[in-house]
Amino acid sequence: MRSLLALSDWPVDHVAAAVLTADGVVGAHGDTARVYELASVTKLLVAQAVLVAVEEGAVDLNTAAGPPGATLAHLLSHASGIAFDTRDAVAGVAEQRIYSSAGFEVLAELVEGEAGIAFDDYLREAVCEPLGMSSTELAGSAGHGARSSVDDLAAFAADQLAPRLVSPELAAQASTVQFPGLDGFVPGYGKHRPNDWGLGFEIRGEKSPHWTAPGHSPRTYGHFGQAGTFLWVDPDLRAAAVVLTDRSFGAWAKPLWSEFNQQLVDELSAAPDVGRA
Repeated sequence: MRSLLALSDWPVDHVAAAVLTADGVVGAHGDTARVYELASVTKLLVAQAVLVAVEEGAVDLNTAAGPPGATLAHLLSHASGIAFDTRDAVAGVAEQRIYSSAGFEVLAELVEGEAGIAFDDYLREAVCEPLGMSSTELAGSAGHGARSSVDDLAAFAADQLAPRLVSPELAAQASTVQFPGLDGFVPGYGKHRPNDWGLGFEIRGEKSPHWTAPGHSPRTYGHFGQAGTFLWVDPDLRAAAVVLTDRSFGAWAKPLWSEFNQQLVDELSAAPDVGRA
């Protein structure tokens, strides 16, 4: 894909990427086996493991978790009222969309307790092993402590396009707005009204500015990380992309990410059957 060539000009030491359609990987760039820190892209993997636990019956979306009145679904969708980096409740349940890494640590502990297995092991057995994600590990916080490769995350993205880990019904629910109408901040991109979120997945909606492309479907979902990483899935385009870098997110990334993603959308829309850059 010609649009992937632009990554060579990014101000980073290392970058790798893959673009997928329903037919598989249609373009790649860089060393796709190299392992990178994921930062908050970790939450996608953790959320998927929690959804597997729901499917297996270890927990339920309505299981009480976090502050009084909050459930597992509230934690997954950042609607529990828990602060970003502490377990203090700073708002009422389902009053605001407060992005919380601490909430994902609570989720991991809940699954660990109910399933009777360390959460990093559960993540490996429930998500990584079935998808062949051999270079992925949760080495720290469930909110931001995983590391992985483009190859592994491409396998994860492929499962989003054609779900195998969980039922199509639960997968569709996870990428649908939960507790609609909540306002909140997307780190680095300001306050959005509303700030749509699914069960662990940020949903693009009509957010602007945003790290995805203006031409993306409002149903596009995914996550970006402060490690300079992102993964998106566009259900209408039937495509997904993974980009990992070794430079922390900052002012450099905002225009490049949005412009690059728009180039991908344009190229995929015009000619979906393309090869490796």
